[in-house]
Amino acid sequence: MGIVYYEDNRELREGISFLIQATPGLSLLGAFGNCQYLPDEIRSLRPEVVLMDIDLPGISGIDAVPMVKAISATTQVLMLTVFDDEDKIFRAIRNGASGYLLKHTSPAELVAAIFDLYRGGSPMTASIARKVLQHFQQPKAVPSDDYRLSSRELDIVKGLVAGYSYKLIADDLCISIDTVRSHIRSIYDKLQVNSKTEAVLKAMREGLV
Repeated sequence: MGIVYYEDNRELREGISFLIQATPGLSLLGAFGNCQYLPDEIRSLRPEVVLMDIDLPGISGIDAVPMVKAISATTQVLMLTVFDDEDKIFRAIRNGASGYLLKHTSPAELVAAIFDLYRGGSPMTASIARKVLQHFQQPKAVPSDDYRLSSRELDIVKGLVAGYSYKLIADDLCISIDTVRSHIRSIYDKLQVNSKTEAVLKAMREGLV
């Protein structure tokens, strides 16, 4: 199984690189301190699994996840980070990460998580899994009237939550992509957000869908 690792802490990067190289069944294809050349690296190395830190210089690990998935949809991304706040957890998952571990994870647990991920699992540090469960166990909020989203805008938000592209949303609603973009701008303005991820998370938290 080929692994590519992104981590700006050299000591940690070298330590985990050694762990991967010493583990039968795992092959370290590359270890990098930033995601500056990620598209070229993923295209040329074609890893089965990417280990991804979040706090990287330049492009953050969260923003790098959809870049990986766009190039190689079958490549699985495992976040390995110190951050355990809900915003980063759900942004990473929404962007396509299949697992989320904190850096205090033991070497044995990390290796087990990599194999679990490759076999179709979604490994998470216990405290992270608890946050995810608690998020979905919360009573659904009553939608706020303050946002004043139209029925068409709500349909588009539902499409975003489902992970549809603008083209798929346009095809599903029988409207043009330009019309979708126009509605998206209005949705961002009404929800007071600046990105698709923020819009999706806010819609879920506010019970809009």
